[in-house]
Amino acid sequence: MRQNTQLAVVGGTDAQIGQSMRNEISTIFEEVLGRPVVIEDDTDIVEDLGMDSLGVMNFVMAIEDFYDISIPLDRIAQIRTVADLIHTVEDLRKGPAV
Repeated sequence: MRQNTQLAVVGGTDAQIGQSMRNEISTIFEEVLGRPVVIEDDTDIVEDLGMDSLGVMNFVMAIEDFYDISIPLDRIAQIRTVADLIHTVEDLRKGPAV
């Protein structure tokens, strides 16, 4: 598995940061699935990538390790697309609202 690498975009736009995260997620998908993948925001993680429940759980664990976060089960159930995943990761990385 990849080492946890924190990427910082100084002065980057939301689009640049989103693209960077999309690239990281694509790499994690490729590692978990063992094949190249092409993802877009509307890519359905289960349907379009053909992931079964074990693959999804392996992917979730890889995402949690890479971003040093813990995704609660209720949040996992709400993630359907790559965009959903990106929003969830961004929210969890920000931490709880004060």
